[in-house]
Amino acid sequence: MNRKILIVSVIALIAIITVGSASAGFFDFLTGDSERAPDELVCAAMPHGEEPEYGFDPMHGWGYNDGGVEPLIQSTLLKHGKDAKIVNDLATDYKASSDYKTYTVNIRDDVKFHDGSKLTAKDVAFSYNTAKETGENTDLSMMKSVKAVNDTQVKFELDKSDSTFVHKLADLGIVPEATYDNASYGQNPIGSGPYKFTQWDKGQQVILERNDDYYGKKPYYSKITNLFLDRDAAFSAVKSGDVDVAEVHYTYADEDVDGYHLERFKSVDMQGISLPLVPEGQETQEGNPAGNDVTADPAIREALNIGIDREKVIDTALNGYGEPSTNGIGFLLPYTYDNFEDGKVDEAKKILDDAGWKDTDGDGIREKNGTKASWTLWYYPTLVYRESIAIAVSEQAKELGLDMQLQGSNWDDIEGKYSTMSIVWGGGGCDPSSVAYNYDSRLAGSGYSNPTLMNDSSVDALIDQARSQETNASYPTWSKMAQKANSHDPYIWIGSVDYTYFVNDNVDLSPDTATVYGHGGDIWGNVYDWKAANATA
Repeated sequence: MNRKILIVSVIALIAIITVGSASAGFFDFLTGDSERAPDELVCAAMPHGEEPEYGFDPMHGWGYNDGGVEPLIQSTLLKHGKDAKIVNDLATDYKASSDYKTYTVNIRDDVKFHDGSKLTAKDVAFSYNTAKETGENTDLSMMKSVKAVNDTQVKFELDKSDSTFVHKLADLGIVPEATYDNASYGQNPIGSGPYKFTQWDKGQQVILERNDDYYGKKPYYSKITNLFLDRDAAFSAVKSGDVDVAEVHYTYADEDVDGYHLERFKSVDMQGISLPLVPEGQETQEGNPAGNDVTADPAIREALNIGIDREKVIDTALNGYGEPSTNGIGFLLPYTYDNFEDGKVDEAKKILDDAGWKDTDGDGIREKNGTKASWTLWYYPTLVYRESIAIAVSEQAKELGLDMQLQGSNWDDIEGKYSTMSIVWGGGGCDPSSVAYNYDSRLAGSGYSNPTLMNDSSVDALIDQARSQETNASYPTWSKMAQKANSHDPYIWIGSVDYTYFVNDNVDLSPDTATVYGHGGDIWGNVYDWKAANATA
């Protein structure tokens, strides 16, 4: 692309975002032609809505957002199907030992990578060993070893009991050992999934074509072009008719667009605000500063939790596209439990009064022993709804006499400071471990895990107990663990977010077979069932 064309493209995109109307010619420039076959799709929808920084490489996080999502290009051993059920992909069957320390997986013998080479258990072992080394996909810290027993069997050995490890078998796309290159694979990936990688124009689009040699159910759509647009630009593309499927911001979700309908997917992507449990002057296990003198007071945390009206936050920040939650576990998951009553402002004020937090100088902010009830509430502004949540919660906190000072910036700006302030977090998936990471003291302050620095050995013991139990039998233990952890009020859990897409009326996304959306969504999870609205099965 020459410089003149690049400048024109940038100007066009700015115009889309600014005035809210798209030129069909701009999107034709990206996709190459305004005319396309009935079995070709143009979308503006990706997990997290973002272009993958390191390309389409599972070793660097592609296909993983607090749980496995459909990677399209690669295959996984297992998948999360409808209702979060585990189903086979490459695997024909799997077995866990009675102590959940050994997992043996048998795989298909008829699978080929897109370059025609055969996929074997050696590729599976290579992929998992490499992913553990990079540490940028699912958490494999408990995996002691993985090896190919023969071409169609792979064995995983863990260093401790973990019945949730079955979810890890659905998290990682398998790459070819013979040709994988860490530096270049993401730019030109070869997998064995339902779609072949064709082209990536960085900052603009990725083009995928159907793998007609795919071993599983073949998708109806032969070509998918996905445009990397923010949600404002995506809505403009919808209005101009240039895309078939587009993720849009909640502020647009109630609008009527001729020729399109809204698809709304509930999720287990939970939003919450961390409240550090320890006072200032401490360090995390990684040596980073930790503690906050305001949120370290249990009265502050309790008052916020019962005083904040979560339904009001959902209505104002998410335009009603979400489900309130006081426990941080998605209502679609089998180990959730009942919410408590919130929005009790008078009771929250009394808790603060009784704990000695009073406004003695009339500035509207409580103080105690010379410490003002004022601290930072940080959010990631690229995700607009998190900014909206921060604003809505801080406004309600003011009514309680608490001053949550808003700060929005990039994650790099607060790296190593996660345990010193309140942060609007998002996360959650089908794997119960995604909940455990919020509270496990052995992970406190490590990366994004347990940023509140909770240290409760009884919570840790319940996590270990749940992991040693059969999956269905473990659900009551996971629920008990979360209830015990949340008794410390380490977060203001707000609720789950819905994922909203405008879809061309000629496209059927088969919402009845949609997977459970975790953190970042899983728009491609049931791509095998997508078809033209008038197509026959």
